[in-house]
Amino acid sequence: MNVLTHLMFQDGRAREAAEWYVSLVPGSRAERVTDNGAGGATVYFTLAGRGFIAFDSPTRHDFDFTPSMSIFVRCDDEAEVRLLFDQIASDGDVKMPLDDYGFSSCFGWATDRYGVSWQIGTADRELADP
Repeated sequence: MNVLTHLMFQDGRAREAAEWYVSLVPGSRAERVTDNGAGGATVYFTLAGRGFIAFDSPTRHDFDFTPSMSIFVRCDDEAEVRLLFDQIASDGDVKMPLDDYGFSSCFGWATDRYGVSWQIGTADRELADP
């Protein structure tokens, strides 16, 4: 069995978003792109080894991304957190600015320019690997 995170876009920007995400996260890559016609695509990609699918929906839905579901990234150090957070928050919306929230010495939560929510923090304290 293989579990992938699915990101459904309604604005034809699945490929653009996936390529941007891959460029931001070390150890990431686009695996396969399938054109769906009318400018849409399905992109299979990995972020630091974790599988994702970005899909352009041909049907417009009454819902979109919600911040309650996030891409959660544990970084090795504060510099890595700050770099990734600044890129993700650029043209997006900061939900929690970078700070020490107790469970991580450097943590932030932002929605990116595509509406996808990201939580990014140092892998220390409660966010350390189990």
